[in-house]
Amino acid sequence: MEKKSEDSLFEIALKQFDKAANIVKLSKSHRSILINPTRTLHVSIPVRMDDGSMEVFQGYRVQHSFLRGPAKGGIRYHPTVDLDDVKTLAFLMTWKNTVIDVPFGGGKGGVICDPKNLSKGELERLSRGYIDALAQFIGPKRDIPAPDVYTNPQTMAWMVDEFSKIAGYNAFAMITGKPIEVGGSLGRDTATAQGGAYLVDEIVKNNKLEDPKVVIQGFGNAGSIMTKLMQKAKYKIIAVSDSKGGILNEDGIDVEKLVKHKQDTGSVIGFKGSKEITNEELLELKCDILVPAALGDVITKKNAENVKAKYIVELANGPIDFEADEILHKKGINVIPDILSNSGGVCVSYFEWVQNKIAFSWTLETVQRELKKKILKSFCSIEETAKEYKTDMRTAAYIYAIKRMQKVLEFRGY
Repeated sequence: MEKKSEDSLFEIALKQFDKAANIVKLSKSHRSILINPTRTLHVSIPVRMDDGSMEVFQGYRVQHSFLRGPAKGGIRYHPTVDLDDVKTLAFLMTWKNTVIDVPFGGGKGGVICDPKNLSKGELERLSRGYIDALAQFIGPKRDIPAPDVYTNPQTMAWMVDEFSKIAGYNAFAMITGKPIEVGGSLGRDTATAQGGAYLVDEIVKNNKLEDPKVVIQGFGNAGSIMTKLMQKAKYKIIAVSDSKGGILNEDGIDVEKLVKHKQDTGSVIGFKGSKEITNEELLELKCDILVPAALGDVITKKNAENVKAKYIVELANGPIDFEADEILHKKGINVIPDILSNSGGVCVSYFEWVQNKIAFSWTLETVQRELKKKILKSFCSIEETAKEYKTDMRTAAYIYAIKRMQKVLEFRGY
């Protein structure tokens, strides 16, 4: 398999940034500061395996920006992790954190491994080893990691325990996405989908959509929670898919029964009363709201002309490529970009950090109220920016974030 070219993913990410930066006439010096990561770390992690052998894993942490506060972003465990991926995701986290207005810069981390082939003990030793290697560069005031692909609250618990041993005190605020019992926040597990649901509610209300039809691509953690929230709001969910395919029922899908069917069979396929469709067909269904909640680059220039949704709310990272964005905008399809739509997770991570720092736990109602307030405020600001610059919502989100960052740079003397 041919290795992708260096910085290829990063260059793709820069296309959207450059489009917005050109509109606001961002200076060359400010552009250079905002593009380049502040610190890039590559570490080797020796891990004692269950059979007594020693294996050395490669890990990364990219701290893209500290201009607005500590770096913030997840840690993923996956065989395909590479520096380009981590660098790109750290860059995008800077803009997501700026859009949702939490006092963080962007960070991201990863370890090259296949967690499915590691025992619980090996995963724990790997997680502690990652923290050992990076302890001097992370912490509540420097860089605050979180869960990502194939990491979870248990992973975060091992990591905070290791860091606390090194620090000599319980440093719960050094990482988020923890179990409730060790400083986690209520509402963190559903925050990504909940933030997206608040945006859907606002779209439905503002545009007076009656009996809106919703299509959700992806039935993993975020997608399945989003499906439940859409049914709770009494929207008609006409199609859902997972990695094996999709199902369609124009009269609406009973989500509770679908969840049980998925648990029993391992897939949404074969759900009683529904028609089987492909993931590709699902993306082209006529509907009010389309929610891509799985992989990136599912809507491209090849299928964008066939998309018939009125609104797209990106719960996944990067589900629409640059060329498709242009096509959808010309078709009059409104895309709520991922750097806003799925920012609920990092927003509630911020709340978790705040609770840890003040040693006081919020109720679920407080968490959800504050999340709704912040995400709708950002949505309103980006809508106003889109109208002012006569552009699409994604470009408007970047314009909004870049203009805020311009002020930070100016006040800090750059």
